[in-house]
Amino acid sequence: MTRALMLQGTGSNVGKSMLVAGLCRAARRRGLLVAPFKPQNMSNNAAVTADGGEIGRAQALQALASGLPPHTDMNPVLLKPETEVGSQVVVQGQRIATVKARDYAALKPALMAPVLESFARLKSAHDLVLVEGAGSPAEVNLRPGDVANMGFARASDTPVVLVGDIDRGGVIAQVVGTQEVIDPKDAALIRGFVINRFRGDPRLFDDGYALITDHTGWPGFGVVSWFADAWKLPAEDALDIRTPGRAEGLHIVCLKLSRIANFDDMDPLAQEPGGRVTMLEAGRAIPGDADVVVLPGSKSTRGDLAYLRAQGWDIDIRAHVRRGGHVLGICGGYQMLGHVVEDPDGVEGHPGSEQGLGLLAVSTVMTGDKRLTETEAVHVATGIAMRGYEMHKGVTTGPDRARPFARIGGVDEGAVSADGRIEASYLHGMFRDDTFRHAWLARLGVTGQTAYAADVEQTLDALAEHLEAHLDVDALLACAR
Repeated sequence: MTRALMLQGTGSNVGKSMLVAGLCRAARRRGLLVAPFKPQNMSNNAAVTADGGEIGRAQALQALASGLPPHTDMNPVLLKPETEVGSQVVVQGQRIATVKARDYAALKPALMAPVLESFARLKSAHDLVLVEGAGSPAEVNLRPGDVANMGFARASDTPVVLVGDIDRGGVIAQVVGTQEVIDPKDAALIRGFVINRFRGDPRLFDDGYALITDHTGWPGFGVVSWFADAWKLPAEDALDIRTPGRAEGLHIVCLKLSRIANFDDMDPLAQEPGGRVTMLEAGRAIPGDADVVVLPGSKSTRGDLAYLRAQGWDIDIRAHVRRGGHVLGICGGYQMLGHVVEDPDGVEGHPGSEQGLGLLAVSTVMTGDKRLTETEAVHVATGIAMRGYEMHKGVTTGPDRARPFARIGGVDEGAVSADGRIEASYLHGMFRDDTFRHAWLARLGVTGQTAYAADVEQTLDALAEHLEAHLDVDALLACAR
């Protein structure tokens, strides 16, 4: 009989995604056919699935840890924020609506059925399903109609392990306070707790660990020390992309737009020892030593054009180009590099248009149709074949498309400036391909050395071993039913 176990957090970003990925790999190493599941995720960093949909990037990593291709059943509800008050709602891989936050509560009751349907399909095909919650069950104001945490756990009768993050402080109050505020019937589903992200000797927390058990009656499954190699795994949050301790080599600066989307292009580049990646925050000027400025994907191209200008980055980019620097626009960033982005039907918000940066002689018209597909292409400048994916709305035309970035089945894709220093493409994920990444870097004077996919696999194995060393994994998995 298929079993399931859910990890819920005392708050957002307590490390649930990483723990589920590591436990998926640990279960797989035990010979179990395991699958990840997250009922509801909120992220603009999505992955294309083999069944023609999209799910959160974290669930794609968990699928990799499980030895499975990503599938829409692994994340049946995905919320993709488009503005400060509204999100696109994707159900089982396909967009069904765009709603304001205050209206989402009315939609939630209709989402439990597809969530349970996807969960049932995964359970029928696997030995174990490891479920990740979203946010925290302690957000009891969100409990009515909940599909992300205890609402799902109750509806599916799935036992829960609670994860607290000691690195942010107050972990005793996190765990004990969660028990205090949630419904007693919800609390009855919790089988124990895990303390995550401890720095130093975990034995120093023995007294705190005992206090949590005394106050809650819940057993602990262990204290997980800080996993230093977490940065080597694909990031769900743009802030997690970094090149620790590296201050020399090719400097790639990626603008952290307000609606940045699908920035997984930066993960492989950040791991190349010949360079470094800076995810540039709002309010900071583009560094003068930048060699390449990347305009990444965006969930709101026109909105992020205005955001970019508000930071003064448009002025910085032009200065960067005058100094001989390179610019790469990906998806929404490609659209921003043109003369204008028109949205006559209000696909991304209010109908209208926004002047682009004018660095490429192209223009974009937004359309309601969304292209969502894995893609094989050939990079024109090097002749190197590569794989990536497309996830975009809009049609881009103009004379600079006569110099394409790539060709897909003989059809031109993207655009390149006459001097070759400004490149643009709709292709995401292309830098995961080692041969292409190394060839692209070689044109910038850097020798690529990383075998990215192999390194991710090794890091997942190391993560599983790390959890085995700090958790009673057998006891934790025995809680599943």
